[in-house]
Amino acid sequence: MSAPTESGPRTYEIRTYGCQMNVHDSERLSGLLEDAGYVRADGGEPDVVVFNTCAVRENADNRLYGNLGHLRPVKDGRPGMQIAVGGCLAQKDRDAIVRRAPWVDVVFGTHNLGALPVLLERSRVQEEAQVEIEESLVTFPSTLPTRRESPYAAWVSISVGCNNTCTFCIVPSLRGKEKDRRPGEILAEVEALVAEGVIEVTLLGQNVNAYGSGFGSLASAPDEVRAMTEGGQSAFAGLLRACGGVEGLERVRFTSPHPKDFTDDVIAAMAETPNVVPSLHMPLQSGSDAVLKAMRRSYRQERYLGIIEKVRAAMPDAAITTDIIVGFPGETEADFEQTLHVVREARFASAFTFQYSKRPGTPAATMDGQIPKEVVQERYERLVALQEEISWAENRKQLGRTLEVLVAEGEGRKDEATRRLSGRAADNRLVHFAAPDEDVRPGDMVTVEVTYAAPHHLVADRTMSVRRTRAGDAWEARQGRPEGAKGVALGMPSIGRPAAPAQAAPSCSPRP
Repeated sequence: MSAPTESGPRTYEIRTYGCQMNVHDSERLSGLLEDAGYVRADGGEPDVVVFNTCAVRENADNRLYGNLGHLRPVKDGRPGMQIAVGGCLAQKDRDAIVRRAPWVDVVFGTHNLGALPVLLERSRVQEEAQVEIEESLVTFPSTLPTRRESPYAAWVSISVGCNNTCTFCIVPSLRGKEKDRRPGEILAEVEALVAEGVIEVTLLGQNVNAYGSGFGSLASAPDEVRAMTEGGQSAFAGLLRACGGVEGLERVRFTSPHPKDFTDDVIAAMAETPNVVPSLHMPLQSGSDAVLKAMRRSYRQERYLGIIEKVRAAMPDAAITTDIIVGFPGETEADFEQTLHVVREARFASAFTFQYSKRPGTPAATMDGQIPKEVVQERYERLVALQEEISWAENRKQLGRTLEVLVAEGEGRKDEATRRLSGRAADNRLVHFAAPDEDVRPGDMVTVEVTYAAPHHLVADRTMSVRRTRAGDAWEARQGRPEGAKGVALGMPSIGRPAAPAQAAPSCSPRP
């Protein structure tokens, strides 16, 4: 339990960097702190600042230490203020963090999120930094208290860790080998969320569609896993179908899959399960077979495009998004042209595009053929221009269509000026729609007609109907919750869906 200040309970702020897994971990950290008596800071300087870090990009260290440096004079002027550093960079750098920034009070890793409140209190009492890094998972994060930001949509972690060995990625060494939750535990969490008002869940894993491999051989897997895979379907396909049986759950998403594990039965499960949305994030990374081999990505261009073709055959209206790295070591102009070819063929709704960033500790960092910055920049600009053109063309195909949109909170920065509200269609496209005359709340559903298309959003100036939902009721009920009240809240960070590109990137992507 945190020691209260003279003015009341100690306050906290969590600053999150990186992928959706980190965003979801921050929900757990918030829940842990509030369970220990802390309250979220509402303006002003918090008593505790927690950095949940990412280690994927080369400049991750500089970004962290720059932010820590800015906080030093603030802490000097606030006796009792504490700073904690967790996440992937903490798992990697360990006590080096307190050597470089001795004003940090707590360092904890990816495997022991639950230790944060104890470490903060120990540091406060002993008046010295506490560094605690575990080599393997102590407690599956799903068992920890959670403070979710939105009452209408939620992340549900189905696995942690990754068994892949991509040469550009340091995540497996920091998150560990894949560990899967039992299906019954996952479905119980989904059902509990729905009972509280959630109508959309996103199944989350570093390699989400490899679900089942963490149990080892099928013969040694729990009975419920063997039952789910009867008939030869994969455990992940079985899990998708099981989510389809949860009454009141309207939308099921998942992120991020790996092409090597993306089997036909998963496509069938998506197409045949009504609440699984026609939206797929499928990382490409490169369209060149030579570069994919150097990346240790165990698929090739033909296999990737084959998956896209099958998905579109089963779900013609599916919106497919991706991750692409430009300038991987050894990439030639011909290799890059192959990436452009795949982009033209796949016609992604949008893409997370990255310039390759050398990451110490990864095989790619020491590879021959590092590409000059100016070459990478020029290729990157060509890729972005092509994808913008395709995104705009694909969005124009939505003109005149009638869409059901889940009203979101915090999606439209210009909504007040334009007298519009914002939300997400089933395929995850962002839609800004005309505010109807009747009351509409985040979590409600609106039916709209698309009247304008831009590369990154749609506009619907005709709102045809509003469907009030349990999720909207839950959002409304939360608005009356007393400030600082304890308890588990339900939903996703601020926007009620997988985080937007500016906030968090797909799992295991090289975004900062």
